[in-house]
Amino acid sequence: MNLISWNVNGIRACLKKGFLQWFEEVSADIVCLQETKVKKEQLEKDFPELIHPNKYHSFWHSAEKAGYSSVSIYSKKEPIDVIVGLGNPIYDCEGRVLTLDMGEFVLINAYFPNSQREGKRLDYKLGFCSEIKSFCDQWVKKGKHVVLCGDYNIAHQEIDLKNPKTNHKNAGFLPEERAWMTHFLEDGYSDVFRERVKEPDHYTWWSYRPGIRERNIGWRIDYHCVNKAFGERVESVNHFPEVMGSDHCPVSLTLKK
Repeated sequence: MNLISWNVNGIRACLKKGFLQWFEEVSADIVCLQETKVKKEQLEKDFPELIHPNKYHSFWHSAEKAGYSSVSIYSKKEPIDVIVGLGNPIYDCEGRVLTLDMGEFVLINAYFPNSQREGKRLDYKLGFCSEIKSFCDQWVKKGKHVVLCGDYNIAHQEIDLKNPKTNHKNAGFLPEERAWMTHFLEDGYSDVFRERVKEPDHYTWWSYRPGIRERNIGWRIDYHCVNKAFGERVESVNHFPEVMGSDHCPVSLTLKK
């Protein structure tokens, strides 16, 4: 089973850059999108092919604020259940989490908040991080395996961004964010990409400034993390920096049958 996650930074903008062709070509079993910046009702009218693509079920969690945040999932297999949000309106109003119960495992698609300049939303971000970890823990306690994919807006270690020394005070690399990620991984979860790929220069986000992506001056902030017991089911993990259409690239996780 092939699972792909991609922060598209606006699905309508990505449509103009070949999203549908990419979607058809990859033909993944599940595709999770973050930062779609759209309400489902808008797409029903303007782009129905995004709501009802051939061979896929689609699910949406949109922010109350127009053109903001929002996540969606496409799945070839119909899930047992769909859970929208975390159950806390403080975070759910921003359309950040969508969960599918696939039977053996639950897939959680998440768009973590950005802590913003000077840590303006750091407390909000850390609150979200705490709640989503509790959400994962609850599923594990029920006997479910967990796949938490999406844009975490955190570069965990210095290897996960090109210029760590100049970014210690910047959003996404703040000590508090990195400490949460360390705690998350030490408390039962695996960053499967980094466990398998030890080399530097693997990134998933680049600034739109000219020449930055071409020179691979990036950050790795998009992940597939699984509970440790599910790690043995992971066949491979990959990044696809050659896929354009967003300032992020798609990342994939393939599960063994």
